[in-house]
Amino acid sequence: MKTAGRSDVVEDRAPSVHGVDPVPSSADGGTRFAVARLLLEQGPVTAAAVAAELELSAAAVRRHLDALIADGEAQARQASRRGPRGRGRPARQYLLTDAGRMRFGHGYDDLATAALRYIAQTAGEDAVIAFARSRVAELLAPEAERIAAAETPDARADALAEVLTDRGYAAQAREAGHGVQLCQHHCPVAHVAAEFPELCEAETRAFAELLGTHVQRLATIARGDSACTTHVPLDGPELFRRFETTTTVPRGRQSE
Repeated sequence: MKTAGRSDVVEDRAPSVHGVDPVPSSADGGTRFAVARLLLEQGPVTAAAVAAELELSAAAVRRHLDALIADGEAQARQASRRGPRGRGRPARQYLLTDAGRMRFGHGYDDLATAALRYIAQTAGEDAVIAFARSRVAELLAPEAERIAAAETPDARADALAEVLTDRGYAAQAREAGHGVQLCQHHCPVAHVAAEFPELCEAETRAFAELLGTHVQRLATIARGDSACTTHVPLDGPELFRRFETTTTVPRGRQSE
């Protein structure tokens, strides 16, 4: 599988001079932003992996990681061991905190949450569901034909990952057993979805329709996971239902 959205991770990286990485002029310098973005897209990840991916020295990466941790934007945890226990201290893995994710956009969360609360109180749960489906349709409908045109579920998953990345979700599709895992390493509405899971449910439903197969949501950033992960089976039954570009209230819930 191919990874969407990785080619531009280090476009803003500050250049090295004779192998020495310069210190950014501010805490939000290009190199630190590239480190933070890699934690967003691949975390939890080791410092060595960050250094290799961004072609930085180990010392430079640790300096930026320490700064992110000091600012409350990243956290470290002990990596789980696999296989025989070796010598030395276990590797540490790094990932962004909620504060760190703010670098990549959580604007207007309070306003959006308040608006959905008002909709729920005045128009009911059906209106929230209809809004969630409408939002996903608006997000994905322009590329629905291109995604659906791919011949296989894994090819459609690749196309969907590219579309999601273009819309700020830092997505990738990767092989996993007898299927594909669609991973979204960023969710601009994660804080809102924590209170209104209808947003995640509408997204999962749209993925199934776009990919033409049943999918299963395994993890979400809204529930505290490091990424939103959706399992796409490669041998599942094809769905006859296609992606809806218009939204209606679910059957059986219309007002009399």
